[in-house]
Amino acid sequence: MKLRWKPKALTWVLPVLVCANMSMMAANASELVAMTNSKGVAMTQTNQVVAQAKSLKGEQTPLTIERIFASPALEGASPTGLSLSPDGTLVTYLVSRANNQDFYDLWQMDIESGKRSLLLDADKLAGGELSDEEKARRERQRVYGQGIMEYFWADDSQSILIPSAGQLYLFNLAKKSVSKLETGEGFATDARLSPKGNFVSFVREQNLWVLDLRSHKLHALTTDGQGPIKNAMAEFVAQEEMDRMTGYWWAPDETAIAFTRIDESGVELVTRNEIYADGIKLTEQRYPAAGKSNVTIELGVVNLTDKQIKWIDLGAEKDMYLPRVDWLPDSKHVSFQWQSRDQQRLALRVAAIDSLTVSTLITEKSPAWVNLNEDLHFLKQQAAFIWGSERDGFNHLYLFDLKGKLIRQLTQGDWVVDGLEFVDEASGWVYFSGRKDKVVERHLYRVKLSEGAKSIEKLSQEPGSHFSVFAANKSVYLDSFSSLVQPPQVSLHDGAGKLLAWVEENAIDARHPLYPFAGLWQVPEFGELKADDGQALHYRLFKPVPFDAQKKYPVVVRVYGGPHAQMVVNSWKDADYFTQYLLQQGFAVFQLDNRGSAFRGTKFEHVIYKNMGDAEVRDQKVGVDYLRSLPFIDGEKVAIYGHSYGGYMALMSQFKAPDYFKAAISGAPVSDWRLYDTHYTERYMGHPESNPAGYEASSVFPYVKQYQSGLMMYHGMADDNVLFENSTRVYKALQDEAKLFQMMDYPGSKHSMRGEKVRVHLYKSLANFLERELE
Repeated sequence: MKLRWKPKALTWVLPVLVCANMSMMAANASELVAMTNSKGVAMTQTNQVVAQAKSLKGEQTPLTIERIFASPALEGASPTGLSLSPDGTLVTYLVSRANNQDFYDLWQMDIESGKRSLLLDADKLAGGELSDEEKARRERQRVYGQGIMEYFWADDSQSILIPSAGQLYLFNLAKKSVSKLETGEGFATDARLSPKGNFVSFVREQNLWVLDLRSHKLHALTTDGQGPIKNAMAEFVAQEEMDRMTGYWWAPDETAIAFTRIDESGVELVTRNEIYADGIKLTEQRYPAAGKSNVTIELGVVNLTDKQIKWIDLGAEKDMYLPRVDWLPDSKHVSFQWQSRDQQRLALRVAAIDSLTVSTLITEKSPAWVNLNEDLHFLKQQAAFIWGSERDGFNHLYLFDLKGKLIRQLTQGDWVVDGLEFVDEASGWVYFSGRKDKVVERHLYRVKLSEGAKSIEKLSQEPGSHFSVFAANKSVYLDSFSSLVQPPQVSLHDGAGKLLAWVEENAIDARHPLYPFAGLWQVPEFGELKADDGQALHYRLFKPVPFDAQKKYPVVVRVYGGPHAQMVVNSWKDADYFTQYLLQQGFAVFQLDNRGSAFRGTKFEHVIYKNMGDAEVRDQKVGVDYLRSLPFIDGEKVAIYGHSYGGYMALMSQFKAPDYFKAAISGAPVSDWRLYDTHYTERYMGHPESNPAGYEASSVFPYVKQYQSGLMMYHGMADDNVLFENSTRVYKALQDEAKLFQMMDYPGSKHSMRGEKVRVHLYKSLANFLERELE
């Protein structure tokens, strides 16, 4: 489930040589400093951030909650939607407006001259209301905003496809003109250009359509989509849990499209009350709760010439998942990843389109679950492919031939590859992001395809988090970099990592939106504690400002705690703005990544299997024990606060350990895992019928009687991810026990609680609650 935190929509933060204000960083920033707390527990403090100055350069204006969510954005000019034209001559990106940080226009930078300019004003496109399907899809994508939200380059670098409010536009770069495409009546969703740019494809009214840009003829490639039948569309759990936002894939030569056909008739139809300020909307949703039926899925290939569809045999086992589909370069074979319902088996299979024969190349197995990734790449110059696997306990890259025989392991070690970024077959380099040097940082590396792990080179240098976007036909990349002392900045690099040009340096100078507040900005101390099984738990601790070592401060434990997420990182996050506000109000803030969280390998993750909410709470208690050992922390004034899985953690921690947490804030929590969806829940908990005791123990309800006082809950009343029922059941259980608590629910809000007015009110409420409970 995407309860996990995700960066701002379409944001790629690229690696860069840091600007002048980063010169405050000490030369020995990566040294490890041994520490011992007052109880004699040995720790290792990762001092790469501690060596930095405790605040940024700037004025000391106190931060307000209103300013956190006002425009312009505090992070400054941080481009999103980064892309390189296929010919490598232009950088394109989306920039929010100074007077509205949620409204985006399309900008460009000419690589040769370095000149930046507005490419397309979003006001030239027709605005309008999105369809319900597109609204739901954007919620799944965590895409928020107005104006231009996505765009697609043509292969010849001469035009750009731009979807807007259900309509499609083609922007001609030479003429600097934009034209609306005639796509018929209704909303066009999931639109894209074909690989060679001759067609535009999209989904309308649950069918797949193609517009020929040469003849301007429009064709429906499927016609039976209606009711529970959906063609070329990703089902709910594919979007929400598998990071698969589409249901169709173009063949490289444009002769065919592979697509899914899903039948939702077996999925339970749930009627939800979406509560708005001016009324209640009854919404019917096919929601596959844990243990219940999923969609049935088929995989077809439609030929563009004769419109005939061939159906691929997915096997006898129909209760399964189809998380990934990828064409091979020859356009004669299509691969698909088949995943068992219990997610303990993942098979990579290839179908020959002419004969429809299917072969299995690789099968991954796990006694717990097999994580999905995007690390599959079929090579063009040799009959081989790169594959990401956790078979040795950490996600690494492997090279196989097309019969599934291992050629060599490309990366290895007790660290994880975040993702396969780019393959340059001409030079023989494979580019990937990973945590080879520090688990709290993300860097870009490359490895020789012919040599493997011994040839790994680190390309990004500055301590922090690096995200890369490569050109399709040229060995250059954009590097988006951020750290705790540097908001996102973007630069252009060659294939060896050399800085070629800045796209956006985003230096915190007197003109920067953050400058008035930067002088009070605090950097945390990083460190490690030990879980009860001996594994290292990374934490970061922010001290109040101003700080007096002779005082005792209340502390807020900010938690997420769930799988596929990491909070203890050296990167810039707008979620940390509220942390900075709390520091200025006299609170310390502490974060610890408990077992089950991401980027630590399967041993660290699998601890929670079939027993969620147990090891995670024990690890958070280890963190509080450490806080209580510090002379400047008031151990009797500890609050825990989290949203989504963090909301679940806040409830479980306070209910199971009331002597540790005087107060708790729980936002949009799952309260009973039987209420959440199949793919996420069963991955970690198994099927409810095979693990009834685990489901009961992982629910918050057995622990309600242990709750004492000091709880605040909030929830969006139109949440279609973690349904509002999760909170109302807790409300009722607490009321039945005559337990006093507070709640603040938001009419019309979804899971992510978007909107400036909603967020200002929410965070003012949270701050007021903490001040009262921890005074």
